[in-house]
Amino acid sequence: MPALDGIRAVAVVGVLAFHGGVSWATGGFLGVDAFFVLSGYLITALLLAEWTHSGGRIDLAAFWGRRARRLLPALLLVVTAVAVGARALLPPEEVRLLRGDGIAALLYVANWRMIFRGGDYFSDTAAPSPLEHTWSLGIEEQFYLVWPLVLALVLFRRSAARTSVRTRLWALVAVCCVGAAASTAALATTYSAADPGRAYYGTDTRGAAILVGAALAALLALRPPGPVRAGWRRVGLGALAAVGAAGFAWAATHLSGTDEVLYHGGMAATALAVVAVIAHVALVPSGWSARLLSLPPLPQLGRISYGVYLWHWPVFIAANADRTGIEGLTLFAVRCVLTVGIATVSYVLVERPVQLRVRPRRPAFAATGAGIAVATGAAAVVAMTAVPPSPAVAEASAVSDAVDRFLAGDSATEDRAEERVRPQAERPRTKRPQAARAPRLHHRRPGQPVVVDVFGDSVAWTLVNYLPGHPELDVRDRTLMGCGISRTAPFRYAGEMHAGLMPACRDWPRIWQAAIARDDPDVAFILAGRWETMDRMLDGRWTHVGEPAFDAHLRSELELAIRIAGAGGAHVLLATEPYNRRWEQLDGSLYPEDEPPRVTAWNELLRDVAQDHPHVRVVELGERVSPGGRFTWDVGGYQVRSDGLHLTPSGVQGWIAPWLLPQLVDAVPERAPADLSRRPRQRPSWSHDERLRDG
Repeated sequence: MPALDGIRAVAVVGVLAFHGGVSWATGGFLGVDAFFVLSGYLITALLLAEWTHSGGRIDLAAFWGRRARRLLPALLLVVTAVAVGARALLPPEEVRLLRGDGIAALLYVANWRMIFRGGDYFSDTAAPSPLEHTWSLGIEEQFYLVWPLVLALVLFRRSAARTSVRTRLWALVAVCCVGAAASTAALATTYSAADPGRAYYGTDTRGAAILVGAALAALLALRPPGPVRAGWRRVGLGALAAVGAAGFAWAATHLSGTDEVLYHGGMAATALAVVAVIAHVALVPSGWSARLLSLPPLPQLGRISYGVYLWHWPVFIAANADRTGIEGLTLFAVRCVLTVGIATVSYVLVERPVQLRVRPRRPAFAATGAGIAVATGAAAVVAMTAVPPSPAVAEASAVSDAVDRFLAGDSATEDRAEERVRPQAERPRTKRPQAARAPRLHHRRPGQPVVVDVFGDSVAWTLVNYLPGHPELDVRDRTLMGCGISRTAPFRYAGEMHAGLMPACRDWPRIWQAAIARDDPDVAFILAGRWETMDRMLDGRWTHVGEPAFDAHLRSELELAIRIAGAGGAHVLLATEPYNRRWEQLDGSLYPEDEPPRVTAWNELLRDVAQDHPHVRVVELGERVSPGGRFTWDVGGYQVRSDGLHLTPSGVQGWIAPWLLPQLVDAVPERAPADLSRRPRQRPSWSHDERLRDG
């Protein structure tokens, strides 16, 4: 039935449009529900046909073998391709997650993997896995495994006198309806706006669509084969199909994944809409829906829709705006052409020959069979499992994990953040005599290192912790993960709103004061700006850097940071922010906080504030990392960014340190001869290079 392939095509187009960031496809992800309904219908219809024609028997082994031949080869190829290309295309902290994602995909439990990993299909605060979309395959394969057993149990007959075939089919319909109702109820009760992943990914919460399709197959088995001929029935089915098609189209173009109505009956209603169309196609094959869905190229696209779905997400991630230099609809078109091309090759050379047990004529084509796919897929997963992450990868992962925990509200992480500015092994420095009112700027003493306190967020953390040791410097990490200097909330990060700040972020002035009082540094190095370029609520309205009211707020916070950092006589250095490309939106465009004009506005404000303070200097770190005012991954032969935001060990040590360390030393002038009689400072108990050596 070509029209059923047409339904597959419509479903996969919706998914492609949603993942491509097409503006009208906010609910395109509902195409997955259409796949679920169609799978439930077709699989149940096939099993019932086998049960009817074989005298009440179902060959479970043969059924599972057919499913494996149809689904597994293409999945193995995708997992292999992702494993091979991951290290070249993805940031280190994302590569480390692929080991578990690949194994979960091959075992068809990816949906539970996403749940236990804390995934959220509609949240972009964590970079998506190239295998994240295999969650739906997991639900379908779990259905394929369990449903034949349930069906055989319901249809099993001990004696012909007990129950008729129609009674058992009605019993199957009842099982489907009760199961769909229970799944819909579970979806509603499990859903949480703060964590929708459990409801969205769960097999129990998403089974309604599959069971609705299965119920349709059981109902159609109750009637004689052949199309509906009565005119009023044809008209009624056509009207229901029209309502269903219109309802599905409206939901796919108006709803979004965060709309609670979807989780409180909306997805069940969508499944019923798809069922109405399938029923019309099956019972009135000459009707308007079947003719429309059979128009080329819908059936052709539907036949390769499995491969299109499998390949599209890795292709979309690989062919991003950063690599292609295009975005919007042009990028979407390029991605779709690549996806359809790869899926077509996979279908012709791998999926179809394996499914039909056809031996390709040419030996070269035979090499693309299931055996090679299985071997390479398994080898790729083993390779991902066997190769441990490098220390740099582990440290970069720790940075991202810490920020994610801050955004998720992990109070233990907040406590650890404050504890990091109170190291247990460090003894207080000998205090300098302070002037009664204004602090006297520090000078250097021969033989004593320049003490540098580094303040900022996780970007500053990567800088200070990757700096190599220097004999004239004692660099101390006083950063706070996930904290800028702006204390306004709520704010938006990567498109998601966060209602409040972590305690450490609200109390940064007190924490900085404690660090300055204890360390009495010669230099206070401040690297901020990431959190200041986000959309934030101020005085009841959303605003951002570059708008006068918010600029006034940022200026006030920056003035406070300078006063605190320089309170003990430290020379204050303000580092400009590099240009970032942390994540792309679905259409390839940047999130607001990564847009270059915002970074430029922040850096200009920072330079303007520095001009009002003679003891404050600006360090053009932004220009060093992002020469020419544009984001780049590599500078001077070094990769300087690990994930579009944080700095790399090689970039800090090879490119930034030779330029920055002399500036830190020169920031503190030599002490005047008249001051040499003053009491020397006690040398700190452990220096920066010793801290790195000791972990």
